[in-house]
Amino acid sequence: MKASQQLKTRPIDFKTIGVLIYGVISYLVFLICFLYAIGFVGNLVVPKSIDAMPQVASGRAIFVDLCLLLLFAMQHSVMARQSFKNWWTQIIPKPIERSTYVLLSSLCLIVLFWQWQPIGGLIWEVKNFTGQIIILTLFALGWLLVLISTFWIDHFDLFGLRQVYLYWRDREYAPLPFMTPGLYKYIRHPLYLGWFLAFWAAPKMTVTHLVFALMTTAYILVAIQFEERDLLEAYGKVYADYRQRVPMFIPFLANKKGKQEIE
Repeated sequence: MKASQQLKTRPIDFKTIGVLIYGVISYLVFLICFLYAIGFVGNLVVPKSIDAMPQVASGRAIFVDLCLLLLFAMQHSVMARQSFKNWWTQIIPKPIERSTYVLLSSLCLIVLFWQWQPIGGLIWEVKNFTGQIIILTLFALGWLLVLISTFWIDHFDLFGLRQVYLYWRDREYAPLPFMTPGLYKYIRHPLYLGWFLAFWAAPKMTVTHLVFALMTTAYILVAIQFEERDLLEAYGKVYADYRQRVPMFIPFLANKKGKQEIE
């Protein structure tokens, strides 16, 4: 077969181009949010970070911050459920379902960055230079682990680019097979472990940062239960065996029979 025949694409029309552009724009918005989040959590470069100067009373600040985190958590979890996707794709085209999820998640983050209310107050501060370097290294490793983990499980599928690309190429989308690349051989959730490092590795832990870290940690631990339930439904015994054999966060905690440790 000639190469020109293999490179099949849909006829060029506004819908095809629109779907592709929508997916790329959604991804770029996510990328900007991800980079901003590093500065936001680490108090680096960005105009407003997690520990900016408090502007309102502590009680009001905590209430606003909890509402912002709840907004993100609700959007992120509800839209990830298969039952919601089945309903949602009756309204929007399937090829942009993931891109829309990514875009709305990014918009929720933008609102969080914009409306975040610092609280102030100090929980701990590491002043030793070596200690600061170690903690900041863990902070950087956390963000790097988050990013690398997305590539292990297919970065472009996770953020909707694969779906719009396949639509443009006039190919049917197929879910990815279950695989355990990289650290997924040793722990089930390296991506979430990266988030924990990114959120908790702080040489200066303020009350504001602690509220953020506690709430995001609680959300992640709850979200994992829903995610693993979905994975069990999608992959059945394959994932059940993997779950039994591989620990959640800490490598090599499974016992000799391959049963999961209580985590």
